Amino acid sequence: MALTVKTMMEAANAAVARIDSAKAQEMIAQGALLLDVRDTIELEQSGRAVGSHHIPRGMLEFRADSNTPFHDPELRHDRAIILHCASGGRAALAGKLLKDMGFQEVYNLGGFEDWKNAGGPVTEPVDSGM
Repeated sequence: MALTVKTMMEAANAAVARIDSAKAQEMIAQGALLLDVRDTIELEQSGRAVGSHHIPRGMLEFRADSNTPFHDPELRHDRAIILHCASGGRAALAGKLLKDMGFQEVYNLGGFEDWKNAGGPVTEPVDSGM
């Protein structure tokens, strides 16, 4: 049977624990990586969480695999990874992918607005000069 977004989301949500901003901030203080998987234009338009690391969802596999020339050394198997996107869906799917690639401590923070609304520090959007 072919996969659907619904079945992929169900599997991702079952595999990746959802945490709130307070728990995320506690984990970040202990060395966890806050990973933003939104597209670059989204960061430019809405800002980003202070201290977050950015890897667009479309490049995650390449950045996570240490056997590719695109590997990002911030992605380590011995480090907790907390993902977020705009609403939590891409973060859940990205978290499931990382778990499938052998990362053990992977969490879904949800969306950027969840972080902001909980008082998480953010940078302002880039001024386009318009």
